[in-house]
Amino acid sequence: MALAGPSHLLSSSSTLLRRLNPLLFFAHRRPAWTPRRAAHRFCAAVVSERDVFTSPEVAKSFDFTSEERIYKWWESQGFFKPNFDRGGDPFVIPMPPANVTGSLHMGHAMFVTLEDIMIRYFRMKGRPALWIPGTDHAGIATQLVVEKMLAAEGIKRADLTQEEFTKRVWEWKEKYGSTITNQIKRLGASCDWTRECFTLDDQLSHAVVEAFIRLHEKGLIYQGSYLVNWSPNLQTAVSDLEVEYSEEPGYLYYMKYRVAGGSRYIFLHS
Repeated sequence: MALAGPSHLLSSSSTLLRRLNPLLFFAHRRPAWTPRRAAHRFCAAVVSERDVFTSPEVAKSFDFTSEERIYKWWESQGFFKPNFDRGGDPFVIPMPPANVTGSLHMGHAMFVTLEDIMIRYFRMKGRPALWIPGTDHAGIATQLVVEKMLAAEGIKRADLTQEEFTKRVWEWKEKYGSTITNQIKRLGASCDWTRECFTLDDQLSHAVVEAFIRLHEKGLIYQGSYLVNWSPNLQTAVSDLEVEYSEEPGYLYYMKYRVAGGSRYIFLHS
């Protein structure tokens, strides 16, 4: 991207001024506009040869088809990476990792918007600002979708060894696990994608184990006996968020007590 000095811009035609990058155009209003004053207060960047940006004076309506092209240019220029050469206290936001099994919903759009506002604010103030993106493995949900995929091929999870099933899970993740990442990029989130993390990466897995051990040693977490939601299909416990409640006819269990001195019984059921 070429930079143009004030004297050159003032001598150019109005056509050149209309091609200025509106995102990087700064001019302080003065009662009288003179080249001498402009030399100290004026800084502009001419649009690149590929016409990455379009001046609002030329385009009367916003062209949404250019969003992806502009975002890729931002990323290629390294604008989302923190600049530690400036000094100052770093400002870092670790993104709440979204599940690799799903797609964005309004909750994701809200936190992406709020965190992007914060990271851009501190970046514009000159602080080294870093927004670390990532995704979550969503173990049970991922297992469910992989089992459905295997069922379509006529394969049951029990037919595979643990190593074979794990391999199929990783294959699925590599093929379908980037949906949310691409959607976050389309929102314009200024993350440093060179630092993208996955919750099953070796470094993160080690950090999680270390954190749980320290919390356990301090007595802050412990193993207890609780009622859980058991999935007969997945053969594992699932969280309340994974449960869909419904009323079904019949009984879950019953108990039969013999009445003393006779052959009759009392039934208790639920």
